[in-house]
Amino acid sequence: MIRKSVTMGDIARELGVSTVSVSKALTGREGVSEQVRKTIVDKAVEMGYEYTGSKKENARERRNIGIIISEHFITRDAYYSRLYEKTMMMLSDEKQIGMLEIIKRDVEKSLEPPVLMASGQIEGVIVLGQMSVDYLKMLKGYGLPVLYMDFYDDEVVEDAVISDSVFGSGILTNYLIHRGHKDIAFVGSIKSTSSIMDRYIGYYRAMLSAGLAVKDEWRIEDRDEEGEFIELKLPDVMPTAFVCNSDAVAFNLVKRLQSEGYSIPDDISVVAFDNFIYAEMSSPGITTYGVDTDALVRNVIKIMIEKIENKDYTAGRVLVAGTMIERQSVRNLS
Repeated sequence: MIRKSVTMGDIARELGVSTVSVSKALTGREGVSEQVRKTIVDKAVEMGYEYTGSKKENARERRNIGIIISEHFITRDAYYSRLYEKTMMMLSDEKQIGMLEIIKRDVEKSLEPPVLMASGQIEGVIVLGQMSVDYLKMLKGYGLPVLYMDFYDDEVVEDAVISDSVFGSGILTNYLIHRGHKDIAFVGSIKSTSSIMDRYIGYYRAMLSAGLAVKDEWRIEDRDEEGEFIELKLPDVMPTAFVCNSDAVAFNLVKRLQSEGYSIPDDISVVAFDNFIYAEMSSPGITTYGVDTDALVRNVIKIMIEKIENKDYTAGRVLVAGTMIERQSVRNLS
């Protein structure tokens, strides 16, 4: 009969402590008292636990990394579901353990900490998608490494990995301008997330650089104060083109315009951001600035592991470049 190897999880269950505490004790890392460390080491010897490889190698194989996301992102935006799935797969490839917790709206508002943090199950946390300032402050108070993914916050500053939204939106806007468009609107609630604000800044800068008017009525709100999508209100005087903050919003806009009798792109052109499934599902296909999600996730994982292993490590705000993908949603007016 083959004897099953004793794992850190087995030791944790025997002692009623977390696997993270066992890992720290057996790999010589900080975070547990000497008394707890001795208890864990003694139990490991008693149970016949075998330690192989260097401390660094074993520590890297046993990182428990939390991923928290607000429920409205996971239920309403398939782009964030894709980012989460890709993060989990790439963590697995790196022999890391990813643990997801969806934060409900009432939990976020009442500032209840994630179960993963309060129970000591994780060594670091990735925050996927914008959350309230108060909730981010609460997370920071736990003293664990925190990394923002696909957003940043100017008030609660932490390392962040984001797509280059300003540059990408500028590229899209200039693409329209170079094809003869002068009356260009922007779709997105700029106070909702840092990425939407940055995409508006990219649009705004391109318009000003070209000497074109930026009209208040041509900034179309796409979500409410809770971040939920709302019905798009078309302006009384229509532009010739729209820059949308995401493919999902552009998909809805195209359907709305077509229902109003407009032809895309003969009457109105549309561009977007992300290069997600909605851009290909749309008829016609939507020209978009594609986010390099693989590079985004790779940077997130690399930085998070480094932050866990070195408490003094900082990466700042890391920008990930993308690529524009041309489809059939833009008419050349030149």
